[in-house]
Amino acid sequence: MLLTSTRVDDEQPGWSEVRPVPEQVTRSGWQRPSIYDVAKAAGVSHMTVSRVLNGHSNIRESTRERVLKAIEETNYTRNSIARALATRRAMRIGVLVDSPVQHGPNSTLRALESAARDVGYSVSSFSIDDDTSKVDTGVVELVTQGCEALCVIAPRESSLDLLRRRSTGLPTLLIKAEPEPGMHTLAVDQRLGARLAVDHLLSLGHRTVHHLAGPQDWYDARGRVQGWQEALTDAGVAPPDPVAGDWTSDRGYEVAVGGELDGATAVFASNDQMALGVVHGLVERGVRVPEDVSVVGFDDLPDSGHFLPPLTTVRQDFAALGALALRRVIAAIEDADVAQHEVIGPDLVVRASTAAPA
Repeated sequence: MLLTSTRVDDEQPGWSEVRPVPEQVTRSGWQRPSIYDVAKAAGVSHMTVSRVLNGHSNIRESTRERVLKAIEETNYTRNSIARALATRRAMRIGVLVDSPVQHGPNSTLRALESAARDVGYSVSSFSIDDDTSKVDTGVVELVTQGCEALCVIAPRESSLDLLRRRSTGLPTLLIKAEPEPGMHTLAVDQRLGARLAVDHLLSLGHRTVHHLAGPQDWYDARGRVQGWQEALTDAGVAPPDPVAGDWTSDRGYEVAVGGELDGATAVFASNDQMALGVVHGLVERGVRVPEDVSVVGFDDLPDSGHFLPPLTTVRQDFAALGALALRRVIAAIEDADVAQHEVIGPDLVVRASTAAPA
């Protein structure tokens, strides 16, 4: 508790006594708005404000709107500790994320955090990289933090192997491109994204499409290989051998400069970074993009529209993925039915890196 001196108005000027300041008053004098401040601003009882916050249906819409407006005006935020005490729930979700530096896992985590904040949940995350033995440590840490459910962003088979052998005791959702027996899974449809890329290139008149694949320990990379192969096979084209990649621009550049794509008129790279390296390597050898070779990526990085040329790519809606994942996790907490496997459709973004073959 802070102590401060206050002036007594009916006495002579000067500091007259020391009075305690409530703990919610900070050193700068700001006091966190309470539910009573919201009730006063809205002209309702604090119980009505509580009912609005908890989503009760027996509230008139005009009253609900008035309370929500007062919440915005007073900058009121719910006290998560008080809420946990009142509901006897932690309102916390644990997220175990593998390879968080990569675009897909990182974007999925940020989308989950944003969606959780919107509905009053908090997120505790634990990251693992090449040391997959940390999976067990991460699960234990998240469980001991009182998480009500676990969301696992598991892009690699190696990270999931350890989880399969461990019971978390919590409702668990996997962000994973392939179905997982006995677990709920959710992902962007990687195979469909690859098919969109290949169908686009074939529609331009290319006779085949070469593929620079991602690491095959990654479920997303496998799904993109499968989609590429299926699209070519359905078009009556025998797929050429895929070229092994590692997600990096350096690998894309190395492949293009080293001649591994010689003879190709169309290249589908498994992510935008490798596509960028491919374009760099081709141009350095005097091969024009898209006049001589068309290039398509995957992910739609924030900078993909500013590559030279701007990159045609497949966009994954991570915001939608995060919001749906959160709804499914909450449904699992509440013992509602949750689908075993769901996918979100990606979109093809056509820019200047693809054209009809010369």
